[in-house]
Amino acid sequence: METINIISIMSIAFLGSFGHCIGMCGGIVLAYSTIKIEPKSSKVSKSVAHLLYSSGRVFTYSTLGAVFGFLGGVVTFSNNANGILLIIAGIAMVLAGLSLMGKVKFLTIIEHSFSSSSMYKNAFKKILNSKSNFSFFILGMLNGLLPCGFVYFFAITAASTASPFYGALVMAIFGISTIPAMFSLGFLASLSTTTSFRNMMMSLSSFAVILYGSYTIYNGYDFIARAEKTFTECHTK
Repeated sequence: METINIISIMSIAFLGSFGHCIGMCGGIVLAYSTIKIEPKSSKVSKSVAHLLYSSGRVFTYSTLGAVFGFLGGVVTFSNNANGILLIIAGIAMVLAGLSLMGKVKFLTIIEHSFSSSSMYKNAFKKILNSKSNFSFFILGMLNGLLPCGFVYFFAITAASTASPFYGALVMAIFGISTIPAMFSLGFLASLSTTTSFRNMMMSLSSFAVILYGSYTIYNGYDFIARAEKTFTECHTK
């Protein structure tokens, strides 16, 4: 992966976590912070709990990234197909950015949640009431399975790598970059959930997603152009 891609992924995930992720998953963080963590617990104990929860999310995201990267590799048969996949991914990213801005309903249309299913609810309730440290990790894993537009965006990026390793890396970077927001929410809920602060971060992340999507479309076009140039040169010799 290119350095610019890694930096872009980190920036988008970090900014978006303070806007979109807090809105989507903030309730879970506040719930386990209230139910599972004792008020008299030390800061070290609380920090361990939050880090275990985030580690569970990163693990799930990385696994999903590997799966999407593998699928992206399976459907990629030629250089032109690689370019087309990048263009499709870029268009989806631009639409995701516009959706985060509230301009279109792209993410709303494609999101389907199974969080209301009885199986998920029972598992979530059981883990939420557990006091073991490992239960925080499991809770994070479950949270990582919740359908989320931001996760979809990075899953598309993972698929465009056409590699299980790089797909997992993309999603791992995404998960790690969201840890500061989720971690701070457990300690500084009033700051992280301030409407004006969240709106500002959402706007920045939406703009970053659109820019990165446009860059991905360009890369796809360039990929196809270079492939066609190589093909032409081989057949004119």
